[in-house]
Amino acid sequence: YLLDKSDKYDSRDVERLQQDDKWVENYLIWRHDVVDDTLKMIDESFHWRKEYTVNDLTESVLPKWLFESGSLFLHGYDKEGYKLFWFRVKHHIRDPKQQLEKKKLVAFWLEHYAKRDHGKPLTVVFDMAETGISHIDLDFVRFIVSCFTDYYPNFLTKIVIFEMPWIMNAAFKIVKGWLGPEAISMLKFTNKSDVQEYISAEHLPPHMGGTDSFKYSYPPLVDDDFQTPLCENGPITSEDEHESKEEIDTDTKETGEQNEEQNPNQKKMNSVEQISKSEETDKTEIKPKNAKKALTTYKGPLLHISPAEELYFGSKETGEKKCLIVLTNVTKNIVAFKVRTTAPEKYRVKPSNSSCEPGTSLDIIVSLHGGFAASLQDRFLIMAAEMEPSSGAGVPELTQFWKEVPRTKVMEHRLRCHVVESSKPSSLTLKENAFNIPAKTNEDLHIQLTRLLQINKRLQEQIDRCLWFQQLSIVLSLLSVTVVAFCFYLAYTQRS
Repeated sequence: YLLDKSDKYDSRDVERLQQDDKWVENYLIWRHDVVDDTLKMIDESFHWRKEYTVNDLTESVLPKWLFESGSLFLHGYDKEGYKLFWFRVKHHIRDPKQQLEKKKLVAFWLEHYAKRDHGKPLTVVFDMAETGISHIDLDFVRFIVSCFTDYYPNFLTKIVIFEMPWIMNAAFKIVKGWLGPEAISMLKFTNKSDVQEYISAEHLPPHMGGTDSFKYSYPPLVDDDFQTPLCENGPITSEDEHESKEEIDTDTKETGEQNEEQNPNQKKMNSVEQISKSEETDKTEIKPKNAKKALTTYKGPLLHISPAEELYFGSKETGEKKCLIVLTNVTKNIVAFKVRTTAPEKYRVKPSNSSCEPGTSLDIIVSLHGGFAASLQDRFLIMAAEMEPSSGAGVPELTQFWKEVPRTKVMEHRLRCHVVESSKPSSLTLKENAFNIPAKTNEDLHIQLTRLLQINKRLQEQIDRCLWFQQLSIVLSLLSVTVVAFCFYLAYTQRS
């Protein structure tokens, strides 16, 4: 393929294919480990990616009105923790002149999410409330479907169709014809009474029976759940502060040995989070119970962030309520940072808006507030930007800095939440294993389940073939016995 069609592929896709085993595996899984079919899909996918210049699609190259329409965006999660890709059909009007640009918007969102979350599958929601004949665009629907069936392998979990008008039944019969049996099984037709089987109320808008007050707006580009209102936590005060100090004192005693290994020059927390001078001289950093020496670190251009991907919280049974994020400034200037969360009512982040000196590290404590429990759908966003040497690092200076800093100069990194379900782990397991070895995500389990189903399907086919041969053998044996008996009968009658 490469020798014959190298000029028809984007060299960046070829390079990624040769280096990214996960990408190759997803193609194989989506084509049931049939190599020829997999190669054909890669070929078609690469042709399409170059034709649509997928690797170069950015917010700046697409018309502004596309984003303003609000017909396509990413927001929220389904009950399995998969990201929701919304298609608000009522905001889409069929227009052949705009079709290519609208298709590129779909490609932009899919590629934007695939690069950010490493290809974790999506759930597509067709919100068809308040739609009619003018919104029916089978060519556009077919393009969206083909993106998942032909171009983005193993990227679709389900298609939730909400309140499809009866007038569109005939149209969707055509759509079903484009889908294979497996893709058809992913279609979930819902209405207000049963949509919560797949998506909880907190991620559904009011017109779908939910409680999510999110309103799409542009600019800025709607980016995951970290949009308006700004989901930040200020310093803990009153009862929260007293409770936090007591917990921190207990945690410090339990993690003394671990803390001594940390860099004694780490920058101490500001304002309410600042610890006393006596504790400072002990060179003991405050760490939560489930703090760990992170095995993985995200190495960004401004900050190194540990852990790299997930924060580990305990379930209600285990009671672990704190996590630690370590930021290390790898620049020669002060770096301002913010921490946002999708669930500000649940978490307290200390500090959530501060700065880090050149070459130093800073600990951010993330704690669950009150009786809340962590959820797989919860996310954290760390934003960082380099400040001028002459800039101050106080609250007024930081507030003004974030108003003026260009978006292109802001580093962003996201962290997921992971809930440890084990109710009675040993202290050794808790400290050395439970938080060091990343647990399997829903995506990993989905991939393994898909493999098991494929193996089971092949075994069932083999069993069916064996049963068919067995039945055929029995029939032939009976025929043989019948023929032999008949021959004996003829011989006997002739003698008689």
